[in-house]
Amino acid sequence: MAAEHADPAASRFGWLVPVLGLAVLAALPAVLTPYTQDLVLKIAVFAIFALSLELLVGTTGLVSLGHAAFFGIGAYAAVLFTGGVGSLPAGLAWLAGDGGAAPLLKLLALSIGFAALYALFVGALSLRTTGVYFIMVTLAFAQMAYFVFHDTKVGGGSDGIFLYAKPVLEIGGSTLIDLDRKTHFYYFTLGALAVTHGVLALVIRSRLGHALAGIRVNEQRMRAAGFRTYGYKLAAFVIAGALAGLAGFLVGVKDGAVNPELLSWHESGAVLLMIILGGIGSLRGAVLGAVAFTLLKELFQSEALLGPIAGHWQLTLGLTIIAFVALLPKGLIGLKQRLGLGRGASHG
Repeated sequence: MAAEHADPAASRFGWLVPVLGLAVLAALPAVLTPYTQDLVLKIAVFAIFALSLELLVGTTGLVSLGHAAFFGIGAYAAVLFTGGVGSLPAGLAWLAGDGGAAPLLKLLALSIGFAALYALFVGALSLRTTGVYFIMVTLAFAQMAYFVFHDTKVGGGSDGIFLYAKPVLEIGGSTLIDLDRKTHFYYFTLGALAVTHGVLALVIRSRLGHALAGIRVNEQRMRAAGFRTYGYKLAAFVIAGALAGLAGFLVGVKDGAVNPELLSWHESGAVLLMIILGGIGSLRGAVLGAVAFTLLKELFQSEALLGPIAGHWQLTLGLTIIAFVALLPKGLIGLKQRLGLGRGASHG
């Protein structure tokens, strides 16, 4: 599904919306309670996760049901390579720390790198298929990764493992960033969200992004025009996997623990629902979808607000999403157009 292009004035000033949103989020810690700050962080992490899948689904037209594999691998790498209680293979043990505070940049690079590496492996094979076969192959690879962590000692089995020391960035003996401090982690996560959105906006406007848009519309025509579409799709798949690994790194550090459920098909389905809810074909739609999905889930799980109905939150959440999709087929990003307030949303 392609996004509609807004008028030139809207496109010219489209950057104001994410910048203003980021400025508001940056000012929030002064008034947030611990619960609401944790909720904002959860939304920001899932927004990065949703943006990574948007590159595949909205830009390239590749519907993946195994995206959680890269999210989970990034999270496990963040914990395993601190030298904690995990059981790393002998060939990778030298990369782990001694159980103390791990260097932030090293841990971040490992999380993103291993997620990207697995994405390269999965993409190289799955992109030889199309349609429903592609969806099922990505799901199969995700389930394979899930059972590696679930059924072996690599990641502590079904119980998962804990992170005992959060990463720090030190230069010249001075600590610049300590993710064990809530304020540092908050702004680091916001920075990661801003970088992710900015990188994807640049990718979409680049030659690669235009090629991916052409592949989404008509891949055969792109081949006839001389484009090697397999390489472009593989590049998008790896970039998306790397960004999902970044989101996984953040959730592993935020929660201080990881378990195999991070790689489950439920997580892949949830992030796909986020971009559908927000509006496929728009980066801002992916962020809106992450916000709406997370808030709706929190609402329907609240016994204080809904009483015994909260025990059936999956049902109420599912019915609500069905209603949203029926009433807003273009997602929340299309609400402005639905109300007759604009011509459409740009892909940004």
